Amino acid sequence: MSAREWIEKDFYAELGVSSTASAEEIKRAYRKLARELHPDANPGDTRAEARFKSVSEAYGVLSDPEKRKQYDEARSLFSGGFRPGGGFGGPGGFDLGDLFGTAASRGGEAGGLGDLLGGLFGNRTGTASGTRTRPRRGTDVETEVRIDFTEAVRGATVPLRLASPTTCGSCGGSGTRAGTVPRTCPVCGGSGLLTRSQGAFAFSEPCRDCRGTGQIIDNPCTECGGRGVSSRTRTLTMRIPAGVADGQRIRLAGQGEPGMRGAPAGDLYVRVHVNPHPVFGRSEDDLTLTVPVSFPELVMGTTLTIPTMDGPGMDGTVKLRVPAGTANGRTLRVRGKGIAGRHGRLGDLLVTLQVVVPTTLARGAKEALAAYAQATAGEDPRAELFSRMQRPGARR
Repeated sequence: MSAREWIEKDFYAELGVSSTASAEEIKRAYRKLARELHPDANPGDTRAEARFKSVSEAYGVLSDPEKRKQYDEARSLFSGGFRPGGGFGGPGGFDLGDLFGTAASRGGEAGGLGDLLGGLFGNRTGTASGTRTRPRRGTDVETEVRIDFTEAVRGATVPLRLASPTTCGSCGGSGTRAGTVPRTCPVCGGSGLLTRSQGAFAFSEPCRDCRGTGQIIDNPCTECGGRGVSSRTRTLTMRIPAGVADGQRIRLAGQGEPGMRGAPAGDLYVRVHVNPHPVFGRSEDDLTLTVPVSFPELVMGTTLTIPTMDGPGMDGTVKLRVPAGTANGRTLRVRGKGIAGRHGRLGDLLVTLQVVVPTTLARGAKEALAAYAQATAGEDPRAELFSRMQRPGARR
């Protein structure tokens, strides 16, 4: 894609956000559109697939602070009077070749807007021997995966099914059929650009014969049609480390979109969503568990058998001693029964004791409870509450 074609695109409109949108707003908009337009959610819908690619392209620029800055600067320059096919207005005029740093306007020196936009557009800059297309790193891609709580604790290997541009497997990205090579475009001399004068103005535009690449492919690859990139569904096997947190992003280097002209591929970022567990919770590297107990168990003490997430079946148990006189709501710690952290340290299991109040009582239990109430009639559990209110300094 040429610099002019890229600048004329409104990436903000593609994502449905304003040009002042924050990085988080851009990310939310992209994730929402990506879920709606993903080929897996719209099988056979070519319009949705094309829109998905446009949205991914827009996000690839706007999610990168440096690329977004270059894109915004270029748009502000071009919005000041650029007329496609007619150059810039204003007294005296100037050469768009100077803007893009072409050999025609700088006598073989790179510079101008070409240097500013080089990383964004894969622009062409002049050399002593002519001009050539710069390599451009592939765009980073983001996707999502959902796993169970136990998989997050123990780690898991999951397949990822992606529909995205990738280097053509038949030609290796060259765009040519096996055994053939492209030739230099005779119209632009391999520069990929043509410069024309129109009165006091001069402007450059991509060569239509070679589409701005500087090369003509006489024998295009049958799989990709000469583009060097094909859109296909691929499956990756991804290892999710033990202890991954809900919402955490994992980077897979080199698994994004392929680079241009031999440049490295972008990266794939996988955001992990973890389903909640019906029994266990989590606090960083510690597991949390609420265990129902009876009032007598807290008063007289006991030893409880509680579940853990140990063992192949994730159904191990451990003994927990509850001291006599333990208060309701107290949290006891079972060391080493939590989640393996990044540095190999195991978290703990935090057990909160919660008294269960029965809604009905058998006759014998009711009589025993009445006898207990009579035996403790002289004790006032709220005495300390009122005594604190009478102490000096208490608020009134």
